[in-house]
Amino acid sequence: MTMSFEPGAPAPAGAVPLCVPELRGNEWLYLKECVDTNFVSSVGPFVDRFERNFATTLGVSHAVATASGTAALHIALLVAGVQPDDEVLVSTLTFIASANAIRYVGAFPVFIDAEPAYWQMDPQKVSDFLDNACYQEHGERRNKATGRRIKGIMPVHILGHPVDMDPLLQVAQHYNLVVIEDATESLGAQYKGRMVGCLGDLACFSFNGNKLITTGSGGMLVTDNAAWAQKAKYLTTQAKDNPIEYIHGEVGYNYRLTNVHAALGCAQLERLDEYIATKRRIAQAYTHAIEDIPGLTPMREAPWAFSVFWMYTLLVDVYQYGRDSRALLQHLAQAQIQTRPLWQPLHLSPAYRGAYCTDCTVAEGLHRMALSLPCSVGLPYTDQSRVIQAVRDAARLASATSVEG
Repeated sequence: MTMSFEPGAPAPAGAVPLCVPELRGNEWLYLKECVDTNFVSSVGPFVDRFERNFATTLGVSHAVATASGTAALHIALLVAGVQPDDEVLVSTLTFIASANAIRYVGAFPVFIDAEPAYWQMDPQKVSDFLDNACYQEHGERRNKATGRRIKGIMPVHILGHPVDMDPLLQVAQHYNLVVIEDATESLGAQYKGRMVGCLGDLACFSFNGNKLITTGSGGMLVTDNAAWAQKAKYLTTQAKDNPIEYIHGEVGYNYRLTNVHAALGCAQLERLDEYIATKRRIAQAYTHAIEDIPGLTPMREAPWAFSVFWMYTLLVDVYQYGRDSRALLQHLAQAQIQTRPLWQPLHLSPAYRGAYCTDCTVAEGLHRMALSLPCSVGLPYTDQSRVIQAVRDAARLASATSVEG
């Protein structure tokens, strides 16, 4: 019988979950304070504290808490001036929320391939598109195929590793494009000694349950632009111009983070360095254990990067390993080990049929080959050993079947 369970769903008793929250700090203390003081909604001291502490951690001037990472992306695009019928370059190998936020403002995504070494947005393909597939008109860069204005670039730092940002920032400056970092998976990662989230014009983070730190649900927009931060706060709180008379100057959004969620965030943020160190130890153990297994390629860390290894992922070569990534997924599910493939590249998504994309063959190959292994901050050594042994067993069984055949 084939057994599987959906990533993100609760793992059955005795199973090794993919990536679950780790709550072992001041969470209960801060939540009790929320209840005791009756500050449980979107007003309360923990919201301000979470924003202030988060900005300090990253070294940015302003942080605006939101109800989700997607909400942060939506607001970032609005405050950056992305207009209907604009285009924004975005990674094709990422969760769909990045592209959805672009559509929320009436703009259109241009999907950019991943590079093969670290699986991030390919800066060379960004440059090639802007240099050769676009033209200049009235000081604006436009897509030759669609005629639309190119307004910005949204690099997505996937799986805890940063995008190679310097070439992107250089081309963005050359063509006067805004850069919005989608750093929802990479809190604490560094690019050439600089924190992810401090590199572009704005950046957005997610605190979903499987992220490095969690508020249950929530996000954060960060920027050094005071006017943009003020606008973001305005839009996320229903655009109130007069809170007494309930006068609203424009259409706003109920994107506020509650005090309860922010209390969790404050407690989680206090343990960020510890959690990152743990993630890196888990990654190191996996890499050391599988590097001698033919057909398995562990995720790598660039010499210019400091990865937080948010979701430990490997590539499975069906010819060398003896089975493909989905067969390995099923084998591990039989052993009650929860894994997941990477996202379907967005240029292949039915939701974005017909969208403009560069050649995205690298992302397509990564999607076929990639599998993410259990990597919770609280992953016990015994459970990681169990995963490693199951991966080895799958290779051995595939080899034996091949010999018998």
